[in-house]
Amino acid sequence: MNFYVSFTTNYAIFDVQLICMKDIQLIINRSEITAGTRGASLGPDAVMTAARKKGNLFFGKYRMVELQDVNYLLDSPIKFDTAKRIEGLLDVFHYVSDSVSSCIEQNKFPLVLASDHGSAGGTIAGIQKAHPNKRLGVIWIDAHGDLHTPYTTPSGNMHGMPLATALREDNLESKSNEPNEKVVALWEELKNFGSDGARFSAEDLVFIAVRDTEEQEDAIMDRLNITNHKVEDVRSEGAKAILDKTLNQLTECDIIYVSFDVDSMDPEVTSHGTGTPVDNGLNVEEAHFFLTELAKNEKLACMEFVEVNPCLDEKINTMAELTFDLLEAVANEIDK
Repeated sequence: MNFYVSFTTNYAIFDVQLICMKDIQLIINRSEITAGTRGASLGPDAVMTAARKKGNLFFGKYRMVELQDVNYLLDSPIKFDTAKRIEGLLDVFHYVSDSVSSCIEQNKFPLVLASDHGSAGGTIAGIQKAHPNKRLGVIWIDAHGDLHTPYTTPSGNMHGMPLATALREDNLESKSNEPNEKVVALWEELKNFGSDGARFSAEDLVFIAVRDTEEQEDAIMDRLNITNHKVEDVRSEGAKAILDKTLNQLTECDIIYVSFDVDSMDPEVTSHGTGTPVDNGLNVEEAHFFLTELAKNEKLACMEFVEVNPCLDEKINTMAELTFDLLEAVANEIDK
């Protein structure tokens, strides 16, 4: 945000443009109840460890809020096969949404470091709560579409459903499951969390690097005409051209949320330190370009990093180290 002040000396009147930097607040979310593998709850701490290993005081530089989680549910039997631990996800949505909205309402910038991607629906709800009258654009940098529902999921893992909750989609056209009445009721609560309608429009959703989807997700992407800039598009057209197309599509949006899943990157050039790695992803330089350029955008309202899992990292803590480098680069741009 820029604003002007005027002041007078004995000689002249000066108009000075003051540039207000965004005041970053780190939000640490260790919830991993929606992931299919264990260890994502350790991701934020692995990223902190990477910083400390470098002697970098990044996590002492900014105010940090650590959210409550319900990971104790991981030690209880799964109640619903088509929506695993959905009963706990409602609590997570509350914790995340309240923190994000409070951060924004205090004129701070929420930079979220989360575990599994299932809580991103709560992040979006928090942005909408703070900006109820603003049009939201979503840039989803990920290997996966995360558009499944209890009616379509092949796994029941709810980190594959956050966008469906935010778009209020059931995708009944591709129905393959029969969730029970309790699941249906809880799913309706998630879809309507914080509002009575979709939190943003599918025309304001842009995928970058999505390359691992099931036929049910392909069907909803086709039906809603969701843009997907594939990795081969990034290579053939160049990252800048893809960025320009993305921002042009979101021109009418008032604010933008960026969700970055580390599995958007190629595990061969990073590591397999994430729950669902997929080959042929972005390289680190491409990810760095997208994230730092988006961090410069004045419409950016929130950015989130998710799915680091040090338990799966065959290169010790490489994924967390790379994620920290990206996180710090983003913060440096926001701070300028």
